Amino acid sequence: MLITNIGELTTNVGPSTGSGTQTHEDGTLHDAAVLIEDGLISWVGPSASSGAQGGSGAQSTPAADEIVDAGGRAVIPGFVDSHSHIVFGGDRAAEFEARMAGQKYAAGGIRSTVAATRRASDGELRARVRGFLDEMLAQGTTTVEIKSGYGLDVETEQRLVRLAAEVTDEVTYLGAHVVPAEYANRSDAYVDLVIGEMLDACALHAKWIDVFCETGAFSVAQSRRVLQAGIGRGLKPRVHASQLGPGEGVQLAIELGAASVDHGTYLTDDDVAALAASDTVLTLLPGVEFSTRQPYPDARRLIDAGVTVAIACDTNPGSSFTSSMPFCIALAVRDMGMTPGEAIWAATAGGAAALQRSDIGVIAPGARADLVLLDAPTRVHLAYRPGVPLVQRVWKDGASVWRKG
Repeated sequence: MLITNIGELTTNVGPSTGSGTQTHEDGTLHDAAVLIEDGLISWVGPSASSGAQGGSGAQSTPAADEIVDAGGRAVIPGFVDSHSHIVFGGDRAAEFEARMAGQKYAAGGIRSTVAATRRASDGELRARVRGFLDEMLAQGTTTVEIKSGYGLDVETEQRLVRLAAEVTDEVTYLGAHVVPAEYANRSDAYVDLVIGEMLDACALHAKWIDVFCETGAFSVAQSRRVLQAGIGRGLKPRVHASQLGPGEGVQLAIELGAASVDHGTYLTDDDVAALAASDTVLTLLPGVEFSTRQPYPDARRLIDAGVTVAIACDTNPGSSFTSSMPFCIALAVRDMGMTPGEAIWAATAGGAAALQRSDIGVIAPGARADLVLLDAPTRVHLAYRPGVPLVQRVWKDGASVWRKG
């Protein structure tokens, strides 16, 4: 299949040369085309019109069995949402309403979702996940990471990672989300459970291990125990840190080689310098600050310092009940100091980096053919027209999986 007449193509692979197309340093091509074969991108270059007029530097457009005319619209890689919690029961609309009336956000609200999730059947949870995935797909998300963390007992945590593994390879075991009510004042005993019987039950279904290293959740020492236990079982580390205040979670994540540290609302200069010198991605979650009214992180400061930044939705019922990556991009541009190009890179290639993936988040030969056609001439419109459903069509592994209308 050849997608041609692409007005603006975001590749995320830097400038190309000798293609007969106009390029920018961020890998944007104009009047471009993409060839897809067997679920992968096999060629990127000029559309038929530019190839015919490109002179000695032009390449001819390959033949294809199917041709899709993008009509001068923009095409971007599928969004990579590297932080979500979409396997849960219940609702916390009342908590949101209270926050909007001035009540401060605290991690303890997670326990109300735990109670509802434990009561929910596999069928109910599976249907809920399917609904969220459909929402995400309609908004251009083609890869999603899913965490557990709303069971907090052996049986339910195992159910959550098992159900997540039915729909994604990017499954994270987050038994160390908060301490459940039955372990109140016995947090070390709960950590013993998390790294013992619960880890035994969940490791088979997960790729990642995560911990909420924060006041009100788990201390640095407890977080280290959790992550080291997971690493010992072959799971890769991720960390929630510095959401509610400054702490040592970022430094712990870097020390243990975590793929990403997520939230980063409150970062010290030392945190920023350490992140910039490391391979750990900082995943920003703008929907959280929108919902909790905490200050937005200064992404400009981070990018200018050399930190690799991703953007994710953190879809969850308590602090960020949105599944819209375009909405999060608009927030990042408006309130976090990012340019539209930086925000879209963070939501695609940045998310891929946070998952240590090189086959997604880019449009280049050999990458998975996960693409989004926007009903807009440029990617800037994702931030320029917030709240407007601009996704026209979505391809996943080369198959058309969503289309407007």
